Amino acid sequence: MASNKKYWKSVEELKGSSVVETLSKNEFVENIPTDDFLGDKETLENSSTSRRDFLKYVGFTTAAASLAACEGPVIKSIPYVVKPNDIIAGVADWYATSIADGFDFANVLVKTREGRPIQIMPNKEANGTTSARVQASVLSLYDEKLRLQEPSKNGETISWANADKEIGIELLKLKEAGKPVVLLTGTMASPSTTKIVEDFTTAHPNVTHIVYDAVSEAAATDAFEAMYGRRALPNYKLENAKTIVSFGADFLGDFHGGFEKAYIQGRKPETGNMSRHIQVESNMSLTGANADKRIVAKPSDVVFALLNLYNAITKEGVASKATPIDSEIQKIAQELKKAGPKAVVMTGLNDINAQLISLAINRALNSEILDINNSLNIRQGSYEQVQKLVSDVKSGKIGGLITYNVDPVYTLDNGVAFAEALKNVSLKVAISVENSSTVDAMDYALPATHFLESWGDTNFSEGNYGLIQPTIQPLFKTRQFQDTLLKWSGSATSYYDFLKTFWSTEVLGGSSWNKALHNGFFQKEVVATEDGVESPRDISMAEVARILKMNTTPSGMELNLYTKTGLGDGKQANNPWLQEFPDPITRASWDNYLTVSMADARELGFSNPVKDNGAINGDYAKVTVNGTEVVVPVMVQPGQAKGSIGLALGFGKTFGLKEEMQVGVNAYPLYKGGNNIQYNVKVEKVLGTHKFACTQVQKTIAGRHDILKVTSLKEYKTVEPKDHHHGWNKPAYVSYDHKEVEANTIDLWDEHNREIGHHFNLSIDLTSCTGCGACVVACHAENNVPVVGKKEVRVGRDMHWLRIDRYYSSEVETREEAKALGLSRGETYEALETEAENPEVTFQPMMCQHCNHAPCETVCPVAATSHGRQGQNQMAYNRCVGTRYCANNCPYRVRRFNWFNYANNNEFDFNMNNEYGKMVLNPDVVVRSRGVMEKCSMCIQMTQATILKAKKEGRKVNTDEFETACSSACTTGAMVFGDVNNKEDQVAALAEDKRAYNVLDYLQTKPNVIYQVKVRNTNEA
Repeated sequence: MASNKKYWKSVEELKGSSVVETLSKNEFVENIPTDDFLGDKETLENSSTSRRDFLKYVGFTTAAASLAACEGPVIKSIPYVVKPNDIIAGVADWYATSIADGFDFANVLVKTREGRPIQIMPNKEANGTTSARVQASVLSLYDEKLRLQEPSKNGETISWANADKEIGIELLKLKEAGKPVVLLTGTMASPSTTKIVEDFTTAHPNVTHIVYDAVSEAAATDAFEAMYGRRALPNYKLENAKTIVSFGADFLGDFHGGFEKAYIQGRKPETGNMSRHIQVESNMSLTGANADKRIVAKPSDVVFALLNLYNAITKEGVASKATPIDSEIQKIAQELKKAGPKAVVMTGLNDINAQLISLAINRALNSEILDINNSLNIRQGSYEQVQKLVSDVKSGKIGGLITYNVDPVYTLDNGVAFAEALKNVSLKVAISVENSSTVDAMDYALPATHFLESWGDTNFSEGNYGLIQPTIQPLFKTRQFQDTLLKWSGSATSYYDFLKTFWSTEVLGGSSWNKALHNGFFQKEVVATEDGVESPRDISMAEVARILKMNTTPSGMELNLYTKTGLGDGKQANNPWLQEFPDPITRASWDNYLTVSMADARELGFSNPVKDNGAINGDYAKVTVNGTEVVVPVMVQPGQAKGSIGLALGFGKTFGLKEEMQVGVNAYPLYKGGNNIQYNVKVEKVLGTHKFACTQVQKTIAGRHDILKVTSLKEYKTVEPKDHHHGWNKPAYVSYDHKEVEANTIDLWDEHNREIGHHFNLSIDLTSCTGCGACVVACHAENNVPVVGKKEVRVGRDMHWLRIDRYYSSEVETREEAKALGLSRGETYEALETEAENPEVTFQPMMCQHCNHAPCETVCPVAATSHGRQGQNQMAYNRCVGTRYCANNCPYRVRRFNWFNYANNNEFDFNMNNEYGKMVLNPDVVVRSRGVMEKCSMCIQMTQATILKAKKEGRKVNTDEFETACSSACTTGAMVFGDVNNKEDQVAALAEDKRAYNVLDYLQTKPNVIYQVKVRNTNEA
């Protein structure tokens, strides 16, 4: 129950560090640099100051701060001479399109203002979802630093006509000589592009198309092809699952593109049924953090545990080894058998044999959750073919190489050697949206259009088609990849005409092209065969298990490579929104690092001391895998399996990136064999101290024990939530007139009538929140939140209006029992640390709570912050003089102080400091100046636009028509925004739900942000 937990954010906090205690009482760890106003500090300290001089200094400081706060940028606007028919100044247009960049695949809606895309949201009608990366991809459109802007040859500008002519001549020579040419692309999941590639290879029979994914899931596609006869990824209907067991599959992260929406649909406690989710893993992943039960094991033990589960279910007795978690595996087998067809097993091990074992377990269970017919067409790369290509390039067999939006020089484990071997290739052409190490190694660099400037189509899963349409004219002298191939194939047809004809004949079946383009998607019925795709092939699981056991070599230290929710495979490494996005688990930004268990950290001498300004430091480790060495900083991670370490891919990119973005360490050289698990790893401490930009001990909320409320599904069903002694959602009690009464019955404020007009509430369901962070980036985009950089984040000056706090929890009873036994304080914390080897994790989005009795409003000396009639706590930026009283009086620590002007400031070389980057700014929201406080506005510009639209159309606001950026971006529906005065709005019912509670309700600030108690299905079967 909620009251039985100790919640903590960091290892230092768990240890009871005095530094953390100090930080919890100090919102601002840095003082305003008043020396700039007062002159030389040493002179002032050595001089005597009269009362009159003191008041003069104070007056000057206040005046300077006020002057800085009142300064605003002067923007010169140029009106339309002839206004375009499809643009209404001040009114946003929305376009349905899709993203398919080789790693992220989604159906989305794009918001444009005056022809500029400024935000991306999920196309929910197409069952679309967005991640932090998809949300941030709109900013990559305006990356003038990294994007290729015109064709070039050996670094010199060349016209498109000359490039086509020269490349055409070379292709003809290679064709006549019979010399192999390879077209290397990422997964495009585009049926029309597949046809164009086929036509290109028909015109040039010596050309072979190879698909390359930097982060490989080839084992899963190979296994599916081996068992079911078609190269695809299996799909999962998790919304119907009763029991989900995952062996290292981060399916709420990047595994098969993620299944968070379906997962949460099957976890609604109010329906009385919730799927039970068990995660067996080494790294603390986003999926593991959300699991009902998380079992920690070394990577090699995860492999053998999977084999042992197969044996427990099938009784076949295939080759395996005993593991420390075998007793848990037997319990899992019983739960799976009990769930039967409603059970499913997944594995994230990139080994074809492990994937075959997983598929075989699902066959044995007759799983209906494993969707064979509606398979996925993403992540289609073949690691085997890519390795053959590398070998052929080195041996000089390849005559030409054409790449499209891939960067093998950066992402291959032997990328440097590959770049050197490319000198043996006579024709080298890179078609790419952005510059890269691979582009630099090629002769021709041809700029491709960004997906927001492009036409195209997608087919992410069987029967589900999407259309891609341009939302802006091309910014540079770019040309679509498809147009280029058509031209080189000898066709005069434009890709748009080809696409429209292709859809008319192959996809639409007589349906309307315009309707499909408007909606952004088209669905065709998938006819399920009786036995699936085809009858599953008989594969000897005994032989599969034998090979899997032989390839698994347990060692003292084992490495698990993974992708972060923010940066993924590194395609958007130059995107400041993603670099500053805090990792959901570690809360660190601008870095990757080696995650090490607390036990291994003690043995190897690693630590993460917290400085008195809130910054976290770390040691360095040298990691050696098969002779390859990298030096990386270390982060001590609760929940990491002993004997294992984790390291994120996608960092350490340098070529073409801004200096500020060149952060982290490239882990791809350790990605041997495309396997995310590496054995026989050597780790040793080396000299040096690393400075992390980590927010996990910053902005500490007072009264930690009342922030989160968590209960089990059993308690949710059987225990009265408001029960004073045993309830799982007990109201706060205070002492009044020597009696204990509910806090909400005592009030120092006069109540206002809130029943007139609109009154906005935001409901956040902690059960549905996976911590993915899409809402954080959406808030950045909608509200022009500035990026401040690693140095400023490190000292607690990040500007995120919305953050997602990650809490670990430990049972208080452990500590109390230790005290009862007379244990020392050190022994007490050691007992807690034992529990912290595998802590329970809870995510909590935290933004301005828009209190009806807001403590910030009463202390502002200039009335810059005040309460609106619609429930929003409002900020008048031109009144704010930056006293920061409001922030000090806020118990939720959600206000941000502008230490600097982040726009038009060379010290902060991010998107607000160049003409292209500024195109992403939302004109409905002001760019704030130095010296003012800012915070979540509950997207007041969106609510007012909705009201004005309804007024213009002469109607009431429709039910559930109000939205904010975060609620729109939330894939799982955890955030619901609306008008509680409209009883038909979903939020009105949620505000009265038995799970509803306010954070720190005993303070009686009466927030308009409501949380729903988190429910876990912890009941053993």
